[in-house]
Amino acid sequence: MIDGPAPVPAHTAVSGTGPSPSAGPGVRIGPLRPGDAGEVLTVQRAAYVTEAQRYGAPDIPPLRETLAELRADLEAGVLALGAWSGARLVGSVRGRVAGSEMEVVRFTVAPDVQGRGVGRALLAAVHAAAPPAVTRFWLVTGARSDDNLRLYAAAGYRIAGAVTDSAGVELARLERPAR
Repeated sequence: MIDGPAPVPAHTAVSGTGPSPSAGPGVRIGPLRPGDAGEVLTVQRAAYVTEAQRYGAPDIPPLRETLAELRADLEAGVLALGAWSGARLVGSVRGRVAGSEMEVVRFTVAPDVQGRGVGRALLAAVHAAAPPAVTRFWLVTGARSDDNLRLYAAAGYRIAGAVTDSAGVELARLERPAR
């Protein structure tokens, strides 16, 4: 894990206005604020329950994150974007910058809207919002999470290794160049 959040760059809101055509009609992507933390946690838990069930691991790290921890992340200025359909938050993603790398973390889409382009749009938005110094993106996902692996491969990620999380789940580490 990379230490400490980086400040949100001024250009984070590049996708923050208007609908994003690739995310479906009426979906907009914009910065998350500390006041959004409760909604973010709700979507995060709904999205990660499926992963926890797949691996028989109910205490995976995204399900252990507390509201206070999430709010602190947002207050500290971590790069954080949400996707809204009307007034409803339907997805979110955070990016932690360390030097020339950005870790894409807590990438979630509400289960009932998965497969509609929200994830692709969020991933593209967090890539676009990365500071210019970022030359590589990386993330981890369940090694048996085929839908996730397909999504990341389509976005240019390649498997770079394997790790095991604190719940004993085997994860694939994926990387891609920033530009």
